[in-house]
Amino acid sequence: MIESVVEGIRWIPGRDKFLPDSHVYVIGKPSSTDFTLVDCGLMEMGSYKLEELDNFGIAPEQIKRIIMTHTHMDHIGCLPELLRAIPEAEVWVHDEEASYLERGDDRIVFGNSMFESVIRSQYTIPEGFFRFKVHRKLSGDEVLDLGGISMRVIHLPGHSAGSIGLFNEEHKLLMSGDTIYADGAIGRYDLFSANPSDLKRSLELVGDMGIDILLPCHNRIVRCGADPMVKNTVDQWSPLLGD
Repeated sequence: MIESVVEGIRWIPGRDKFLPDSHVYVIGKPSSTDFTLVDCGLMEMGSYKLEELDNFGIAPEQIKRIIMTHTHMDHIGCLPELLRAIPEAEVWVHDEEASYLERGDDRIVFGNSMFESVIRSQYTIPEGFFRFKVHRKLSGDEVLDLGGISMRVIHLPGHSAGSIGLFNEEHKLLMSGDTIYADGAIGRYDLFSANPSDLKRSLELVGDMGIDILLPCHNRIVRCGADPMVKNTVDQWSPLLGD
């Protein structure tokens, strides 16, 4: 079920299958006809998210863009399904990963050969399935007006080269992708394009942001008072991630 977090930011929880299914966040004030989706989810998991949007009264033509926090399978798998239903929606991705999508290089999507084997055993994936036009390549520090909600792009490499977060200053709200979760965990750093030293720096950046609301892409969210938990997670993991 779609739930409100603060005015203009809503949450559609993922439904884990044999792999985790990412949450989808919906940005845009209720009076807006300009809505943004953040992340998509696993393959074959788009229909219920589209149904939730419809039930809430958001028409497909009102969804103007889909921003990917990064392009792992559990986030981008159902992007083709969503784009069939929302053909005019733009795809926005950090520049570090946009080039992979545009040439159909799916190494970041699968992460490693083991995951690729598992996923291909469950799905038939045609050639070029993960080739997309990227309409806007993000670099970090952009301030975006998304349906009346201001979000700043934060480049958070480490879990993947082009991982980003979206930060709302008014509510001290961070959509953290897979960089940091609300249960003391962080994104894994042993996948293609991941880097533990980069992840350490990204975590330390997040730890200094004074986060009140934490919206990761898996598991629970934190609706208020997230800062001590964030700092504790950063303090626990930073010494394990190298220089």
